[in-house]
Amino acid sequence: MAARNTRLMRCTPDDLFAVLADGWLYPVWVVGAARMRDVDPEWPQEGARIHHSLGVWPVMIHDTTEMVEWDPPRRVRLRPRAGLLGRGVIRFDVRPHGDGIAVTIAEEPVSGLPAVLPGILWRPLLVLRNHECLNRLAFLAEGRREERETGELEARPETPEPAEGAASPQAASDAREADI
Repeated sequence: MAARNTRLMRCTPDDLFAVLADGWLYPVWVVGAARMRDVDPEWPQEGARIHHSLGVWPVMIHDTTEMVEWDPPRRVRLRPRAGLLGRGVIRFDVRPHGDGIAVTIAEEPVSGLPAVLPGILWRPLLVLRNHECLNRLAFLAEGRREERETGELEARPETPEPAEGAASPQAASDAREADI
């Protein structure tokens, strides 16, 4: 039996799926993911992978997550792999609820050490972790809704890449303010 959490979000399915479609945001909402290494250009198409690392330096586990099912605005299924920790299956189910959505995440280990342990040992940990994952997802998706409703999302200017070796405009501005 999978660890299951549900959270109400004040956003549309499109807002949520826009966050899930951006593979580079994965470590922002996934508890334990430390950094992104690469995102397949085909992401979020089925079979595409994102490549990230778990843990804290210097102990990092290189992980991949494969998109198994991409069915906006209803469902996403992912297959994460984390070295000796094995593989898991994660499913997001999205349904309308009032002026927002209800998002359910169900996660279950299917191989590795957690899969051979009784659920009473791993299920409570996954429920706690996924509670925070849903909170982070809600923060991102609800923020998209607010930006869309206020027009900030479309009005956001493109930030040009700084020349090699040059500070970004924000870093240069911060440096000037620090000299004052």
